[in-house]
Amino acid sequence: MSQELTYEQALEKLDEKLKLLEDGELSLEDALKAVDEARIYLKVCTDRLEVARRKIEVRAEPETAAE
Repeated sequence: MSQELTYEQALEKLDEKLKLLEDGELSLEDALKAVDEARIYLKVCTDRLEVARRKIEVRAEPETAAE
């Protein structure tokens, strides 16, 4: 499920979970579930950013070597 999300989708879902937690109206059980889900979406976001960073670095290397 979460691995199919784009960065933008995961970020939106993370934001939704954080807003629910900030409201403070969740039961303890629901708050713990929201935290677990938020961690999953945060990991998806960081994974997507890491992949993008690697692509940028790989593309930058040939230009640096040519100089």
